[in-house]
Amino acid sequence: MRPLPIIIIAGLLFVSMAAYPEAPKPCKELKAEIAKKIEANGANTYSLEIVAKDKQAEGAVVGFCDGGTKKIVYLRVSTPPPQPPAPKPTKP
Repeated sequence: MRPLPIIIIAGLLFVSMAAYPEAPKPCKELKAEIAKKIEANGANTYSLEIVAKDKQAEGAVVGFCDGGTKKIVYLRVSTPPPQPPAPKPTKP
């Protein structure tokens, strides 16, 4: 039997490592990463909420964490309309 060239062996090792799933991320860590990406896109009025995987939540699911037992939900928050300035007190 002829030995396989080192390049083929390295390629097979690389492919097998890429097939391994990533370790489950803690929710707080994943939430921070998602928030950083959202803010990098210019959004600043949003909410990220960690909820149980089977719980119904308003918004879009943007990630799963804690081994798939929880999900992170994104919700765009509308800013309240600006308040008019308070009237100046009149002098008697």
